[in-house]
Amino acid sequence: MTSRVSSAAEQADGAVVGEQRKPGGAKDVQRLDRVIIRFAGDSGDGMQLTGDRFTSETASFGNDLSTLPNFPAEIRAPAGTLPGVSSFQLHFADHDILTPGDAPNVLVAMNPAALKANIGDVPRGAEIIVNTDEFTKRAMQKVGYEASPLEDGSLDGYQLHPVPLTTLTVEALKDFDLSRKEAERSKNMFALGLLSWMYHRPTEGTEKFLTSKFAKRPDIAAANIAAFRAGWNFGETTEDFAVSYEVAPAAKAFPTGTYRNISGNLALSYGLVAASRQADLPLFLGSYPITPASDILHELSRHKNFGVRTFQAEDEIAGIGAALGAAFGGSLAVTTTSGPGVALKSETIGLAVSLELPLLVIDIQRGGPSTGLPTKTEQADLLQAMHGRNGEAPVPVVAPRTPADCFDAALEAAGMALTYRTPVILLSDGYLANGSEPWRIPELDELPDLRVQFAQGPNHTLDDGTEVFWPYKRDPQTLARPWAIPGTPGLEHRIGGIEKQDGTGNISYDPANHDFMVRTRQAKVDGIDVPDVEVDDPHGASTLVLGWGSTYGPITAAVRRLRAAGESVAQAHLRHLNPFPRNLGAVLRHYEKVVIPEMNLGQLATLVRAKYLVDAHSYNQVNGMPFKAEQLATALKEAIDG
Repeated sequence: MTSRVSSAAEQADGAVVGEQRKPGGAKDVQRLDRVIIRFAGDSGDGMQLTGDRFTSETASFGNDLSTLPNFPAEIRAPAGTLPGVSSFQLHFADHDILTPGDAPNVLVAMNPAALKANIGDVPRGAEIIVNTDEFTKRAMQKVGYEASPLEDGSLDGYQLHPVPLTTLTVEALKDFDLSRKEAERSKNMFALGLLSWMYHRPTEGTEKFLTSKFAKRPDIAAANIAAFRAGWNFGETTEDFAVSYEVAPAAKAFPTGTYRNISGNLALSYGLVAASRQADLPLFLGSYPITPASDILHELSRHKNFGVRTFQAEDEIAGIGAALGAAFGGSLAVTTTSGPGVALKSETIGLAVSLELPLLVIDIQRGGPSTGLPTKTEQADLLQAMHGRNGEAPVPVVAPRTPADCFDAALEAAGMALTYRTPVILLSDGYLANGSEPWRIPELDELPDLRVQFAQGPNHTLDDGTEVFWPYKRDPQTLARPWAIPGTPGLEHRIGGIEKQDGTGNISYDPANHDFMVRTRQAKVDGIDVPDVEVDDPHGASTLVLGWGSTYGPITAAVRRLRAAGESVAQAHLRHLNPFPRNLGAVLRHYEKVVIPEMNLGQLATLVRAKYLVDAHSYNQVNGMPFKAEQLATALKEAIDG
């Protein structure tokens, strides 16, 4: 029996500590508390599917997990090149975890490009499984290998497993009536079977999935299942893999409930459907496809049975225009996009501010500017969300912090839009959208009641006693105007982008009225009731780490590492960015130092400095990838000591 003791920093984020045993003379089984696996290959090698299936089986097994898909922007990037490498990283554990992990313990490289693109992230001593069939002279030269890295000693510091995945797959499928090219496509399933054996993952779900996915091609389904089983059997019988690994379910990490694995975009989609049901309103999505938001359009189009209507428009402007029209007509209206699309939608967002109609604008942020890095992540749309419109056009801004949290954020944003009659921007990003984690499916009685009362008749009495309908007469608590459905007798009213007269809604060019309406719209947003920001500070620290959105996982993991090493540091995370929580100023002034890590060049820090006159320190990254916990921990330690 052997064991390995990890550092305090490792233990804080989940250590790899294990023991070995031999059940009944079988191969050694080492027990681990966490593992980070990265699958990498050409964008046509099925790495995302392989990672998704391994993740699904891991979720069904009961581990906590976090994933990081990473793929090229091109639909089919050049095969065998570094820009064409697609990868999928999965971190799973027997305890709660917060990030996809800093560095993989296992790298599966399907070709030389995948090895070269990822080897820099792999620590010494890690396991590397390579498909030796792809390490031809031409393929290696294409990515700059003058000699084979499998033979020149450059990988001596790793546990290298050379496996002819393609050859073994073709051999396993020789009895199927498939061409060699068709058989080779199943090599990702062979690799999945091998990794499933190595980490004792369930197999039934994957076989059912393959049967369903290829229901119209049963021969292909059978071949993929055969390749999957062959990979499992190869791990069981080959002498190259002397050890398999067990990672127990994370029984103590989750409250009691029913769980499923969910991505951020799927959670957003379900949150929108739930919001429409809780509001008792039809859901309308007006959208134009754009990475990484398109999956929301795809998912919602499947749910017509819940009263969901999806409209794929000819462009971004038409998408939000249709959504705003649906809001006028009494629907829970949504438009989805990414950064460049928000720029195109800005005029109509301003129109929604003027019309004071509920509208959800979901921005799945990505690397920019312009087309930028379509498949990479960034948090650089915050200032655009806050101020990216002509005139004074205030809009509430909400940001989820994890993939599963996107469900709750969608419900909250919908409730805010309906209650205060305003467009609301929800800022997710590519990291949350494509990443996944376990999600506890809520009970129906846990969901908020979002029902609204439409205007039914006159709401104002003139001096002569005549009862009339005023479309801009406001609720004294929320400042929301009445929501009148077109066609309701007696509630006819004018809409449009020109300034309205307070109360009557008539066109007005009066300077005093415009001043009043601008200030009233601002007061409505400022008065939105948002919870106070909560501070995690168990030791009375002098340094506060403030984050927003998807930086929650890396920041929390970094803070755990620092505390495990004896450092005192406080943490707070913002969900509401407009308006800010009312206690935020007092919280910031309580600490000597405030550090704000962001995947931009300091946008939240700019807002905090301007509003609260606090000398917040920025720590910024704009490389298209999420922060690593170790990287953040080092930076925060320097800030504490500085």
